[in-house]
Amino acid sequence: MKQIWIGRILSAVPVLMLFFSAAMKLAHPAALDEGFAHLELPISLAVGLGILETACTVIYLIPRTSVLGAILLTGYLGGATLTHLRVGDPYFMQPLLGAMLWGGLYLRDSRLQALIPFVSR
Repeated sequence: MKQIWIGRILSAVPVLMLFFSAAMKLAHPAALDEGFAHLELPISLAVGLGILETACTVIYLIPRTSVLGAILLTGYLGGATLTHLRVGDPYFMQPLLGAMLWGGLYLRDSRLQALIPFVSR
């Protein structure tokens, strides 16, 4: 039971950050234009990226589709990593969020533990 709660907490951190990021893309505050310009992305992509980020995160939160959600978010975060690499920004946060997503899922999903056993049984 302790392992499941640690997994939930580990999963909650990136989920909250992803929902916040998506909300900012959908709300379109003034700083968003500046951020997208710095990343050399057209601001017209903001709403689509916000919807995509929200959809992938919701899929991750549903227990039956959580592995698919983790795969989709891994792709999303990989694209975000490349975007930051391309302009010379720090890029440690995106891989860290991905590791937290997978680590949290591993701790709370016995199917994943059976698929990837770290300890011989």
